[in-house]
Amino acid sequence: MNHPDTNVRAQAAPGVSAAAAAAVVFDRNRLRIEDIAAIAAGRAAAALSDDPAFRAAIARGADFLDRLLREDGTIYGVTTGYGDSCTVTVPPELIAELPHHLYTYHGCGLGEYFDAPQVRAILATRLASLCKGYSGVSIGLLEQIAQLLQHDLLPLMPSEGSVGASGDLTPLSYLAAVLCGERDVWRAQQRVPAVQALTEAGLRPLRLRPKEGLAIMNGTAVMTALACLAYERAGYLMQLATRITAMASYALDGNAHHFDETLFSVKPHAGQQRIAAWLRQDLDCEQPHRNEKRLQDRYSIRCAPHVIGVLADALPWMRDSIENELNSANDNPIIDADNERVLHGGHFYGGHIAFAMDSMKNTVANIADLLDRQMALLVDTRYSNGLPSNLSAASGPRAAINHGLKALQISVSAWTAEALKLTMPASVFSRSTECHNQDKVSMGTIAARDCLRVLTLTEQVAAAMLIAVRQGVALRASIPASAAATAPAAALETLPDGRLAAMQRMLAADIPLVEEDRMLEPDLRRLLACIAGRKWPLYEA
Repeated sequence: MNHPDTNVRAQAAPGVSAAAAAAVVFDRNRLRIEDIAAIAAGRAAAALSDDPAFRAAIARGADFLDRLLREDGTIYGVTTGYGDSCTVTVPPELIAELPHHLYTYHGCGLGEYFDAPQVRAILATRLASLCKGYSGVSIGLLEQIAQLLQHDLLPLMPSEGSVGASGDLTPLSYLAAVLCGERDVWRAQQRVPAVQALTEAGLRPLRLRPKEGLAIMNGTAVMTALACLAYERAGYLMQLATRITAMASYALDGNAHHFDETLFSVKPHAGQQRIAAWLRQDLDCEQPHRNEKRLQDRYSIRCAPHVIGVLADALPWMRDSIENELNSANDNPIIDADNERVLHGGHFYGGHIAFAMDSMKNTVANIADLLDRQMALLVDTRYSNGLPSNLSAASGPRAAINHGLKALQISVSAWTAEALKLTMPASVFSRSTECHNQDKVSMGTIAARDCLRVLTLTEQVAAAMLIAVRQGVALRASIPASAAATAPAAALETLPDGRLAAMQRMLAADIPLVEEDRMLEPDLRRLLACIAGRKWPLYEA
């Protein structure tokens, strides 16, 4: 990794093998999406800064709260109940128990558990916020979260139960509980009681200080972590959809002049122009226009830069929103130790993440729909300019019993429909909760979860399209310019050398040509793993 303007530094974190050469250092400096994604994927370790100035800033907040308590100060969530119960005064002798009640009664999550990369991202995101020094927590709490990451002890965290304000309370209660030795963790793909895992890692369960339960739970860490992971996936999917479009255009014998530089100069959306430029790189746009070609390709080819370009143009402001949230103190109240103030507000509200995720799932689902339309053109002899029905490469008498990609196109249609169905914005479904204290909430976590599902469905569409364009390009390359008949399979793979030929060679290593009908699920799962691992180098950003 090489992000000079991030917190990734060349040092190994304590308890991490020497193979983990890079660590993301947590202090008050700004982090980037890539830092969280690297920790989530296990490409980087997490290390809490040992800088004395940073540690002193953290200590000032905890010390200030201690002094207020000694002076009988009233502090929300410290000497009062939570939420609508803020009018309830907690007796001094019970203050120490209050944080443990908070995570206990919020232990009501349901649904699928977040997977290991997602939980790592959530822990790292919460640690980033607490390290800003405005949450009144101890350095010991920060060290304990960092140790969970370093030992890969991952709280078993249900994904459902957050309305996205007052923060991700229910899912983050599972982090608070694990820090205290309660509930369960995943360790080396095994479910283990938290107290056992902490003990065997040489760690002691915490007893939370006043405000620490609230500081852990009352924030946007879950939705923001998921947004970081969604952003990385969307960026690669944008490039992959562009390469698929180029291959589909070639397979359909399309008109590369639809991506002309002058043409796109008159509509100055920078992202859209970048997509068109990538398509020009992939396709030979310098060739003379052949009169026998269709003058204008159908929209799913001709307008591909306009569809994919919406995501390309949206990603920069999405990055700003996600990274601003990542680098914020977003619990309540905010502890301003330097000025000795306790500031009550609503920074746990996840509206920016909700909007970014609702917007991202819309733009990504539109890409699924684009690829679905390209697939429909490729398999239909009425629109494929001479390709065989359903892109079957079977020849001779056996062609009669082979059906090529007929069923795959049906599956693509199903995945696309599901993705499109999920584009309803979650943020408009605010519900009044908790005795009308939380009467306007963001639904940011639901939006983020929906977005990840839309990304998964669209990646499935992309995997199927990779099979289709690998098949279509091979078949097109076997057809002489003057012919409209499919050559035998042995004559395939004559694509002129270039970017598409290189991609075709890479795909051929994973996808044998479909000559005889076969079960395509193994191919699809292999391709999805390639997409998740960003296997194919595509374009310069």
